Amino acid sequence: MVRDAGAPPGPEETEPGHAAAAAAVGPPPVGDAALRRFAAVWSRAVYPATATSMTRAEFEEHLVPLAGRLRAALRSEPFDPAPAAEVGAAIVRAHCTEPDALAPLLGAIDAYLLLYCPPGRHLTAGQARDRCARLQHAVAAGFAGALRERTLAEQEALSRAALAAQAETERALHTSEERFRAVFEGAAIGVGIADVEGRIMDVNEALSRMFGTRPAEVTGRNVGEMVHPDDSPDVWGLYSELVRGERDYYRVEKAYYRGDGSVLWTDLSVALLRDAHGRPQYQLALMEDITERRLLHEQLRYEATHDALTGLPNRTMFFERLDRALAPGGDRFGVCYLDLDGFKAVNDSLGHAVGDRLLVAVAERLRTCTGAPAEVVARLGGDEFVALLTGPTAQSDATALARRMLAALAEPVRLDGRDLSVRASIGIVDGAAGECGPAEVLRSADITMYRAKAAGGNRYELADADSDARVIARHSLTNRLPAALDNGEFFIEYQPLVRLTDGTVRGAEALVRWLHPVHGVLGPDQFIPLAESTGLIVPLGRWVLQEAARQARAWRTDGTCEAPLRVNVNLSPSQLRHPALVADTVAVLDSSGLDPSALCLEVTENALIGADEEELRPLRQLADLGVDIALDDFGTGYSNLSYLRRLPVSTLKLDRSFTRGMQCAPADPVDVKIVEGIVSLAHTLDLSVTVEGVETGTQAEHLRVLGCDTAQGWYYARPGPPERLHTLSLVDAAS
Repeated sequence: MVRDAGAPPGPEETEPGHAAAAAAVGPPPVGDAALRRFAAVWSRAVYPATATSMTRAEFEEHLVPLAGRLRAALRSEPFDPAPAAEVGAAIVRAHCTEPDALAPLLGAIDAYLLLYCPPGRHLTAGQARDRCARLQHAVAAGFAGALRERTLAEQEALSRAALAAQAETERALHTSEERFRAVFEGAAIGVGIADVEGRIMDVNEALSRMFGTRPAEVTGRNVGEMVHPDDSPDVWGLYSELVRGERDYYRVEKAYYRGDGSVLWTDLSVALLRDAHGRPQYQLALMEDITERRLLHEQLRYEATHDALTGLPNRTMFFERLDRALAPGGDRFGVCYLDLDGFKAVNDSLGHAVGDRLLVAVAERLRTCTGAPAEVVARLGGDEFVALLTGPTAQSDATALARRMLAALAEPVRLDGRDLSVRASIGIVDGAAGECGPAEVLRSADITMYRAKAAGGNRYELADADSDARVIARHSLTNRLPAALDNGEFFIEYQPLVRLTDGTVRGAEALVRWLHPVHGVLGPDQFIPLAESTGLIVPLGRWVLQEAARQARAWRTDGTCEAPLRVNVNLSPSQLRHPALVADTVAVLDSSGLDPSALCLEVTENALIGADEEELRPLRQLADLGVDIALDDFGTGYSNLSYLRRLPVSTLKLDRSFTRGMQCAPADPVDVKIVEGIVSLAHTLDLSVTVEGVETGTQAEHLRVLGCDTAQGWYYARPGPPERLHTLSLVDAAS
C-alpha cells in the first residue's frame, strides 16, 4: 500500500505494533511538521468527545503546544513525567470534560506519540514505551484532577447562586409583604382574608369601620354566619363553588347587618388564593360600601314604579307583575280594568285639583279591596285603575274583587263640604298563564270595560272573545277608512223611488258601499257610524254628493228618461253641523250642472230633534235654493207633529215599522189608521210622503190607496248600478 509521505497515517497504523515496528526501522524526520501531524491525529481522536465552542481546526491548533510539552517530557533527562499532568488539565480547560473523552485522549498518545515524536536513539524501544506509559498516567491524573476541581467549582458556583437567589427571594418576599400590608391597612375599601373553611383571619380598618366595630370583633367569625334575608340564592352558590376550587372569582351585591342592627350594602368581590400546588388556601374579599347608592336606587326605583299622586303601583310596575303572571308555567290570572264614569265632568266643573283629590280617595278605597299577596291594584293613568290576581281561583276571585270595588265606591266621597258620587265600569279578563301576552290581556280588558260603560256603567262585564273580535274588526275598519277614500274603494248603488199612482220611476236614493279588499262589499251600517265618529263622514259625504249629482245629470242628458229624475242623498248629523255644508252643496251643483230641484237631501228625524233656528239655517238656505229636504225615518223620533211646521222639509219618509202590517191581506187596521193619519197631516202641510221598505205588491197597493206619493223597497228593486235603475222586479220579497 502506497501513501503520500506528508499524509496522516491510516487506520492500520494506529495499533501499537505498528508504532513499535516504525521505531525499530528508525524514527521519521523530527521537527514541527511531525509535531503538527501528531496534533492532527490527536485532534481527530479527541474532538468528537469535546463540548468546546472551537472549530476542529481551532482545536487542532490548540493541541500543537500541548503535543510539544509531551515531546519535551518524553525526551527529558533525567526523565520527568510531571509536565504531562498540566497537559491533561489543559485538555479539560479546552472543555473536553466528558468522561468518555479520556480513552481516545490516552489512546492517541499511546499509538502516535512515539511514532511522530521519538525520544532518541539512546533509549531502547522498551524504555520508550515505559516513558510513554508514564506520560499517559500523568495526563490521566492531570485530566482527572482538573475535572474534579472544575466540578467542585461548578457546584460551589451553583451553591452560591442558589444562596443569592434565596436571599433575593426573601428580600422580595419581605418587600412584597410590607407593600401588601401597606395597601391592606391603607386601602379605602374593606379588605378581609379568610381560609377555605370560612374563618376570618384578618380585616383592615376600612372594613371594621363599615361594620361599625373593631377588627378583633370581626376576626374569628365564620363567613357562613353572615347571612342576610335579602341575599340572592346565587350568592351562597357562588361562595360554595369558590371554596371548592371550582371558580377563582365572583362579584355580587350583598347586604350585611352592622353591629347596631342597621343594614350595610356592599359591592363584594371575592378571589380565591391557591398554594404552589394549586390547592385552595385563602379567600380574599374586597368590599365597597354602597348603602347610600342602594338607598338612592331604591328611591328612584320606587318613584319609577309608583304613581306620584296616589302612591299606587304605576303602569311600569303593573306590566312587570303582569309579565311574570303570564309567563309559561305560571298559575291562572285575573285582571280587573276599572274606569270612572263621568270623571271628566268633575274636572271640567270643579277643577283638576278637586279631580286629583277624588282620585286619591278612590285609590285609597281600591287599595283596601286587595289584601292577599297575590293581588295588586295599580293606576294606569287618568281615571283608569287595574287590579291583578293570580292563583287557581283567579276567575272567581276577580269577579269577587270587582264586586268589592263597586261596593267600596258606592258611598259618595266628601270633598270641601260636598258629596261626590263615584261610579265605575269594570272589565274582567281571566285565563291561564302562557296563553296570551300582556298587550292582548289589557286590550281585552279595555274592550270589556267599555262594554260595561255602554250597558249603563257602574257595573262589571266579563270578557267575551266574540265581542273582542267585533271591536277589533271595527277598529281595523276605522283605521282603513282614510286610505279607502283615497284609493277609490267606495262606490254608489241606486235604489229606485217609484211613483205609486202610475208605477213609474220618479228618482233614486244614492246608497254608498265600501268594496273592502279583505271583507268584500260592506253596507253603510258597517262603516258610516265609524266615519261619523272619526270625522271622515264630511269628506266621504261630499264625495257621495258629487258622484250622485254627476249621475243625476247623466240621467237627464242621456235621453233615456221621459221625465227628470231626482236623486236623494243622505246627510249625517256631522254634515249638518259642518259650516261648509251650503257652500259645498252649491259648488257640487255648479260643477255638475245639476238643477237644485233634482237633488233631495235626506235628514233623519233624530238629527233634528231640539234643533234651534241657528242649526236649521243651513237647511233653510238649501231649501230656498230649490233643494228638496226629506225627513228620513219619520215616526222613530220623539218630536210632536206640530214640530213639522218649523222644519224646512218638503218630504216625509215614513219608517218601515209603520207599514209591515200591510204586507199581507188583510192589513193591520192599526197600521192603516196610523199611515192614513200621517199622510193626511203631511198633505195638509203640503208635504209629499215616501214609504221605505216596501216588500210586497199587497203592501204597495195599500199604500197607493192610502195616498202615499212614492215608495222604495225590495218589491221594486234592490240597490244596484245606475244603468239598472228602470229595471223593476215587482216580485214579493217577504212571505
